[in-house]
Amino acid sequence: MTVSSSVAVASMRLFVNTSRGGSSTAPALRYASGIMMRTANPALSSKSFGGFARPRGGPMSDVAPAAMTVQGTVNKTAILLLLVIAAAAWPWYLASRSPEAMMPFLLLGVIGGLITALVTIFKKEWAPITSPIYAACEGLVLGAISAIYEMRFPGIVFQAMALTFGTLGVMLVTYKTGAIKATENFKLGVIAATGAIALVYFATFLLQMFGVNVGFMHSAGWLGIGISMVVVVVAALNLVLDFDFIEQGAKQGAPKYMEWYGAFGLLVTLVWLYLEILRLLSKLNSRRD
Repeated sequence: MTVSSSVAVASMRLFVNTSRGGSSTAPALRYASGIMMRTANPALSSKSFGGFARPRGGPMSDVAPAAMTVQGTVNKTAILLLLVIAAAAWPWYLASRSPEAMMPFLLLGVIGGLITALVTIFKKEWAPITSPIYAACEGLVLGAISAIYEMRFPGIVFQAMALTFGTLGVMLVTYKTGAIKATENFKLGVIAATGAIALVYFATFLLQMFGVNVGFMHSAGWLGIGISMVVVVVAALNLVLDFDFIEQGAKQGAPKYMEWYGAFGLLVTLVWLYLEILRLLSKLNSRRD
């Protein structure tokens, strides 16, 4: 359920963000999804940044004094990651003594993280306050889940963390070198794939509630592993959209609070990616037992 909520937050953030922009690809997405939205990244529209973004070709004097910067967003992301690690330490510690004691913190993290994520998505100007709260809640969730996996497969958490940050580094390099470009078609494909994954997870959750067996989604068979690999790839490609959002927002002089929102978006993707890698590694390890 925590993985499902992560992908739901990621897809909702993409859909809500893109509904603020304008693009010639809008009719195609409306046709595909049946939802009135546009596919342009919100960073490409001054409206998405509260009207503070500098229009292309406009004078520098139009930029608000306290504007979004790439370095500022990097700093905010580092702060959020530190909060995640600090919060994760507590349930991790409790798991070594009494696994049952960490469950209330897991529940608190799931509910609190979902609420603060939704608030941040719909009230971007609150991001300087809600983003750190979200990071702390996700830390509780990740600490508890990681401890559970670590008890079953010793060493798996370090592997998942290394692969997550390794993927982040590789995707950043490919984006900066232009090997992967955030074109409108690319954005449309990633958004559609992310939404499809969210719908599948939601449908799976509903079917399980009614006693329908959909074990292949979580099995250690090759089908389950293949599905996990596809989801990991889609989660990794979401990083490109995050990079583009941050870069374009900084170029257009978005308001300063958008640094926190950009960091929040990047954290949402990293949390999802980490959880999916953790699941994939657990499936691979299960085949060895």
